[in-house]
Amino acid sequence: MLFIKNGKLFTMTENGVIDADILVENGKIKEVGKDLVVPLNADVIDADGCYVMPGFVEAHCHIGLEEDGIGFEGDDVNEMTDPVTPHLRAIDCINPIDRCFDEAVQGGVTCVCTGPGSGNVIGGQFAIIKTHGRRIDDMVVKAPAAMKIAFGENPKRVYHDQKKSPMTRMATAAILREALFKAKKYVNKQEAAKNGIDKEPEFDMKMEALAKVIRKEIPLKAHAHRADDIFTALRIAKEFDVNITLDHCTEGHLIADYLAEEGRYAIAGPSLGHRTKFELKNQSFETPAVLNKAGVKFSITTDSPVIPLQFLPLCAGLAVKAGLDEMEALKAITINPATILGIDDKVGSLEVGKDADILVCKGNPIKDINYKTIATIIDGEVVYRG
Repeated sequence: MLFIKNGKLFTMTENGVIDADILVENGKIKEVGKDLVVPLNADVIDADGCYVMPGFVEAHCHIGLEEDGIGFEGDDVNEMTDPVTPHLRAIDCINPIDRCFDEAVQGGVTCVCTGPGSGNVIGGQFAIIKTHGRRIDDMVVKAPAAMKIAFGENPKRVYHDQKKSPMTRMATAAILREALFKAKKYVNKQEAAKNGIDKEPEFDMKMEALAKVIRKEIPLKAHAHRADDIFTALRIAKEFDVNITLDHCTEGHLIADYLAEEGRYAIAGPSLGHRTKFELKNQSFETPAVLNKAGVKFSITTDSPVIPLQFLPLCAGLAVKAGLDEMEALKAITINPATILGIDDKVGSLEVGKDADILVCKGNPIKDINYKTIATIIDGEVVYRG
């Protein structure tokens, strides 16, 4: 049992910012309120003069798949031998003992969606995990959580070098459509077999993976920087009536009105760093503010290891400097990514019944670069003390 007293709570709910206590029991938030009674057997954290926030949530990264300070031996992000690899699972290559997890925890990041990169048209299955643990099976919140797909320069570059398709944006879209057509047919045959109309289709591991997309059990997670690539992603999602998130959405500020009409979620970033390729020429920290003004639900991403995961609040702070409201910036790294990932019933806000993923810190992480983490709590366990 854990008791956090005298804190200034950023609840990320309609209650806003309140001076209150939190009681944690069995890994969940049991009570939130003023002047709560401290249980006799509780571990007490005095948060007087501190901010208490939900643990930060990262909606798109590759932590654990591309290990810190290691080259080929620790790089398992992209299986660049086949443009269609939906059957690959992030949980089979995440190394939770990589030091990047410790750094993320120290920065207050408690939950992430991590998975394959953007080298392939269809890269494989993302997983949502907590950032503390030694065995990945014990850290999973949801797996699979999404199916990675990629548009734009990356798959073109990979397969141009191999002198095979896709070498154009047309081919990328065509390869994705073909895979989704096959998956839809596969699912239809499965449904027909259940109704006794037809025989069960021969097992196909790739189609089994994509069937979850067709059934809307998981969304497509679309790597798309440029506006035209974003529109292609949306076009294909509508063609097959599947769910999709727009990851990176670098030129989202140029088409924010259209994105608002579409009603899809955006995951904006990474915006800190050099523009390393042509499709990043309009990269800007103004994107979140423009998306927010247009009414697009969005989160902010580091795309770790592009930006180290512990700098997620710094990225939110830079978005504030570029015009984003401070509270909206905090939402963009807490409740918004939780909502986008479909886990807002578990994390992202300080509410009774949710996982006790909590950050206690001195200084506001998105305003004060010198903020200090006093404690990071995951599932009710204090996993870091500053």
